[in-house]
Amino acid sequence: YPSEFLMQKITEDNQIPLHVNVSASLQYVAGLKGNALIDFFHNNIAEVENEELRHLMWSSVLFYKAPDVEVMACVLLSTKAIYFLLDDSLIRAREHQSDFWTQENSDCENSSFHLSCCFVLKLNDLQSVNVGLFDQYFRITGHSADHIVTCLTRDSYNTHTFIQQLMAVLSLLARTPSPEPVDKDFYSEFGNKNTGKMDNYELIHSSRVRFIYPNEEEIGDLAFLVAEKMDGLTNLQSLNILLYVLAFQVNHVEGSASNCNLLQPKTLILTSSDLFLFDEDYISYPLPEFAKEPPKKDKYQLADGRRIRDLDRVLMGYQTYPQALTFVFDDVQNQDLMQNLTLDHFGE
Repeated sequence: YPSEFLMQKITEDNQIPLHVNVSASLQYVAGLKGNALIDFFHNNIAEVENEELRHLMWSSVLFYKAPDVEVMACVLLSTKAIYFLLDDSLIRAREHQSDFWTQENSDCENSSFHLSCCFVLKLNDLQSVNVGLFDQYFRITGHSADHIVTCLTRDSYNTHTFIQQLMAVLSLLARTPSPEPVDKDFYSEFGNKNTGKMDNYELIHSSRVRFIYPNEEEIGDLAFLVAEKMDGLTNLQSLNILLYVLAFQVNHVEGSASNCNLLQPKTLILTSSDLFLFDEDYISYPLPEFAKEPPKKDKYQLADGRRIRDLDRVLMGYQTYPQALTFVFDDVQNQDLMQNLTLDHFGE
């Protein structure tokens, strides 16, 4: 430690997504390579002398206590903990909730010294990991509301890689083994005898951390919800969800300093007949065990929905990833003109 392969890998992974603006402190971290990155971790972040950095990832994160603030973070996985190096915007957003985030740093404001805060989740406190639909995000749950974080990778490869690395690190933890399970058949293992309903697919790691994956019913529930938003025009049996992807809706803000584009997180769902944008709650569901009441918002809230038959053209940008798509719809106040003509000419 550190091996040549590890240094090469974390150097390659240490890249901030192009569409994100971050604070100077995080830009400094993103500029580190190889040994400098390893030294930075041990000198500034690591809490124990003998812990090893195993994986690095840049991702948007959401906290259970601040569900409306998505913030960019450098996520560092070591053999002892998961560290989230956070952008300054979270400190401002959480001022009303915790004294920790509001420490006076006035001495540093006008100097070249940039401060960043680091949220630490010890691996020993980790209880479960919920993987989102199509591996677009995952939620890490500890023992309290302060220890629930969702990483919005928006990328199945990054999610899969992090989960694999996390499982490998958890295997090194010395925890007392669970009692040997009694052999169960498939139905008693995964089904609830009272309701007959299938539970989510769950893998219990040797460290006793639960990895929970969505099952087919979650897609079924989503299809039902989408059909409901389509005013019952579609037969649920024939409704297929072709694409589910976490994306951004681009709103151009004129009159600002640089006519900037504002990115709003949205869940895009494509069916055989419609295109939908949803505001999705990525942090509150499924409900944590200590939750006293359901969240204030539904998991999916419809933001926009258009029919594919009204799609006139799709404009593609030439920039590198992330790719920008513009959908141009030719719908006159959502009216079906042919239907009205038929009624006018052939109706009684």
